[in-house]
Amino acid sequence: MKRHSYFRTTFFLALSLVTQNTLADPSFKKQEIASFNEPWAMTFLPSGKLLVTEKSGQLLLVSKNGDVSSPIKNVPKVAYGGQGGLGDVVLHPDFANNSRIYLSYAEAGESKKYGAVVISAKLDLNEGGGTLSEIKKVWEQTPKVTGRGHYGHRIAFDAKGYMFISSGERQKFDPSQDMNSNMGKVLRLNDDGSIPEDNPFFEKGGVTAQIWSSGHRNPLGLAFDDKGRLWNSEMGPLHGDELNLVKRGANYGYPTVSNGDHYSGKKIPDHDSQPQFEAPKTWWKPTIAPAELIYYSDDMFETWQGSFLIAGLGSRAIVRVEVDGDTAKEVERFEMGARIRELEQAEDGSVWVLEDGVDGRLLRLSQ
Repeated sequence: MKRHSYFRTTFFLALSLVTQNTLADPSFKKQEIASFNEPWAMTFLPSGKLLVTEKSGQLLLVSKNGDVSSPIKNVPKVAYGGQGGLGDVVLHPDFANNSRIYLSYAEAGESKKYGAVVISAKLDLNEGGGTLSEIKKVWEQTPKVTGRGHYGHRIAFDAKGYMFISSGERQKFDPSQDMNSNMGKVLRLNDDGSIPEDNPFFEKGGVTAQIWSSGHRNPLGLAFDDKGRLWNSEMGPLHGDELNLVKRGANYGYPTVSNGDHYSGKKIPDHDSQPQFEAPKTWWKPTIAPAELIYYSDDMFETWQGSFLIAGLGSRAIVRVEVDGDTAKEVERFEMGARIRELEQAEDGSVWVLEDGVDGRLLRLSQ
C-alpha cells in the first residue's frame, strides 16, 4: 500500500450526530488501498485504475494496488476554502473513444464571491500521471455569491448521454425557489453544456432553461437506478436529510418546507403540510449528513443488489436503502469509524470507499 498526503495546518471539521438505527455487523472485508488529503470524488477508468480528486486542487491517477501518480497537469485553479475546492470527476459516456472527462470545482469571482463550475477536458495519461488539454467550461452557477458552502456540483450522465448537475443553494435559501437562478436545482444539459430542447422550462430561456427540478438545498449525491430513474441524496438543514426521486419539473420545496428546521431553531413546515411540493422518498432525523450515493447492481454482496448505498459524513457510516417501486427505506447501516465522502462500485462488484478529510483513506470492501 502506498500512502499519499499533502499536509495542511487546518481542515474542515463537521459535527457527528448520533445515528438513528442499530448498526449492522459489517459482513465484508476492508482493505486499505491508499490515503489522500481531503479526497472528494473518484471514478474508475476502463483500465481499472481510478481518478481521485483532492479538494485543494489535485487530480490523481491511482492503481488498484495503491500506486498514486504525481498530480495531473493543467487542472484549473480552484477556490479552496470552506466546502469549496476541486469536486466531482466523471468520464464522458464515450470516454473510450474521446478520452474526455468532466470536473467540477469552486471558482473565485470578483469581490470575494464564488460559484461552482463544470469543465470538460481531454485526459492524456502517461506513466507519471497525465495532462488535461482542450479544456472547456460547460456550466457555472450564476451569479457568484459570497460564502463558501453548499456548492453541490455532483455530475451524472444518463443512458442517453444527458448530463445532470446538482447545484446547491449556496446557503442563501431563496435561490432554491427562484426560477431565474440555477442554484438549489438539478440541471440537465447536453454533454457540451448546451441545453436540451425538451427540458421542462426550455422555452423560458436563460438559466431557467437548464432546470430539471427545483427546491433543493445541498444535493451531494446523484445516481440512476436500474430503471433509469434519477435519485439524489441531499443535506437537510438541522436534520431532515433526504433521498429524492428526481422528477422532471418537480419542486422539492426547500426552504418553504423541509422535514428539518433551521439551525437558528426557527421551524420549517414539514412536507406533508404542503403537498404541492414533492416529498422525499425517505428522510432522516437525526441527520446522517449524506454525501454521494450509488445504486448497487452486482451479486458480490447479494443482499445489497438493487439497493442504494449512501456515504454518511456526520453518521460516519454507509447507509443501505432498499427501494420498492416509488417507496424507499433504510434497512441497515455499517459503522465505518470515519466520515465517508464517496462510494463507487468496481467492475468485480467490490465497493470502493473514500473517507473524508486529511489522510482520508481509499478502501476496498469485498466478501
